[in-house]
Amino acid sequence: MHVTGSKVWLITGSSRGLGRAFAQAALEAGHRVVATARNPLQLNDIVSRYGDRVRALALDVTNEVQAQHAIDTAIDTFGVLDVLVNNAGYGNVCPVEDTSLADFRAQIETNLFGVIIMTKAVLPYFRERRAGHIIQVTSIAGRIGPIGRAPYAAAKFGVEGFSESLHKEVGPLGIKVTIVEPGGFRTDFAGISTDLREGRPEYEATVGATVRFQRDYDDKQPGDPAKAAAALLHIASLSDPPLRLLLGSDSYNAAEQAALQKLELDRKWKDLSDSTDYASGDSTAR
Repeated sequence: MHVTGSKVWLITGSSRGLGRAFAQAALEAGHRVVATARNPLQLNDIVSRYGDRVRALALDVTNEVQAQHAIDTAIDTFGVLDVLVNNAGYGNVCPVEDTSLADFRAQIETNLFGVIIMTKAVLPYFRERRAGHIIQVTSIAGRIGPIGRAPYAAAKFGVEGFSESLHKEVGPLGIKVTIVEPGGFRTDFAGISTDLREGRPEYEATVGATVRFQRDYDDKQPGDPAKAAAALLHIASLSDPPLRLLLGSDSYNAAEQAALQKLELDRKWKDLSDSTDYASGDSTAR
């Protein structure tokens, strides 16, 4: 089936969680999808169900050669590529002090550099077409630094800044950029995709509490992955999509509260901030 208005999507991290929900929803709506995963055998059920409208592909987003191959394969297979969804990612819970630099680098490599690599791979094609939509799946942790997830937040904050700059550069070229920020959804993100470690006893009240909450919260999150996928499809259909979209009432409420707190703090210290300017009429450097 090739329905009118159907698009070709490339979705990273499609084997489970939100990525799988996104891929299935796009296919159900009549779109064509290149679904990628480190192990594409995990996508066999989707391939057997949707046939030649889906192409499963092995992809490590940190590998530049594989990233370019994925983009090229989408175009070669379906003749076009309309939407890139950078969804692949993971985040462990552990105090900063007890997280090795290797673990920091690994999380930032996948969650930030993976997004940069995939985005750079698709940009020349989208630029030449003067069309295309890049959807970056970050997290509420792209707006607020959660306890125990410093490497993940560092990466997701990085994706937000990267994508905001990208949006300003490529918007005039006809390329759309949307940052999607999910809260808690009932996927296996809190299970198989996350390593939970309380760390040393001094962090019992902070990271320890987060770990206990996360274990209890699994499968009780408010977010419905199918509804998140429906929202993503809606955003991809718009001629003027938002730069940012919070997914879930928990994500919206946390972001709103944090934004108001930041504004209040900025205003509280405004006089000190302003005091660092040259005095009026005194602009010569000393």
